[in-house]
Amino acid sequence: MGASTTLRRKLVRPAPSVWRKAVADETPEIPKPILKPNKKICKFWAIDKCVKGDRCSYLHSWSLGDGFSMLAKLQGHKKPITGISTPLDDKLYTGSKDGTVRVWDCNSGECGLVINLGAEVGSLISEGHWVFAGLPNIVKAWNIENGAEYNLNGPVGQVNTMVTSNDILFAGTQSGQILAWRGCIDQTNPFPEAVSLEGHTSTVICLAIGRDNRLYSGSMDHTIRVWDTSTLQCIATLEGHSDSVMSLICWDQFLLSASLDGTLKIWSNNDQGNLEVAYTHKEEHEILAISGMKDANAKPILFCSCNDNIVRLYELPSFLERGRLFAKREVRVIQDGPGGFFFTGDGTGLLTVWKMAT
Repeated sequence: MGASTTLRRKLVRPAPSVWRKAVADETPEIPKPILKPNKKICKFWAIDKCVKGDRCSYLHSWSLGDGFSMLAKLQGHKKPITGISTPLDDKLYTGSKDGTVRVWDCNSGECGLVINLGAEVGSLISEGHWVFAGLPNIVKAWNIENGAEYNLNGPVGQVNTMVTSNDILFAGTQSGQILAWRGCIDQTNPFPEAVSLEGHTSTVICLAIGRDNRLYSGSMDHTIRVWDTSTLQCIATLEGHSDSVMSLICWDQFLLSASLDGTLKIWSNNDQGNLEVAYTHKEEHEILAISGMKDANAKPILFCSCNDNIVRLYELPSFLERGRLFAKREVRVIQDGPGGFFFTGDGTGLLTVWKMAT
């Protein structure tokens, strides 16, 4: 995983001045939502059993809102999707609890390859020409350029999340450990023995790389830890959530965290340089995943998936609701792609392809 194959995946950043205004106002004025909060999908329509037709007061659509569209629903996985990745080719990779990785053709939408790994896939990412799948007690690595495969040993329990930074692969595990492998050019062993980052007292669920290459980890112990990626030492512990921290993203100089406590917190540095909560957004349901990208007008859009099987789209920093995506089961994976494409994976194993309007 040398420098030539390094591809840092970043969320598109909003203008810093916009975020600074949101932080300056502890309770920023929130415009009136454009959506009616009682709009829900018809549960009978979702299973092709609604007899009311146009007289039904509920939605007969998998989405609500403008500025985006659904392009395709790709069925193949038999259990929840746990990872979606777009490496440096025309293929889309998905991992699932059904123990498989599927490789989809981005042009035809057909699944051209099913890799049976024999165990639940807890996470899936790519970096350059490398694809990594997190399994119980191991990480599988493939070089899609030359076909080489490697087993990365060291994890204890399921590998729930992975990120890369400066040729280092980080993996968060069920045991609470974070394992770090530094890539090298040795073709016989490109991933030497892992280093363990200790600190969390329960399962690590999410990881994110932020400014200055700091690593952020969220855990079932309700905390977020901040790590220096050069020394691999923990430099701060953030407390603010009252339940498991499910998802983290770094957006400009801000850290966004989402939790089963139903809150989404925006963290920023105070005058002393320490991270503190600048704003808290509250949902009525547990939050499972967050992601983000820009719309056609270069406005930052946040995706927020809750356990009511709805992904809400918010315009930042106002949290004006811009739309909703509906699913039969909860969406735990949201992945942005090139050209305005984005993907969701739900608890039924369904992969849905979406696109922002251009």
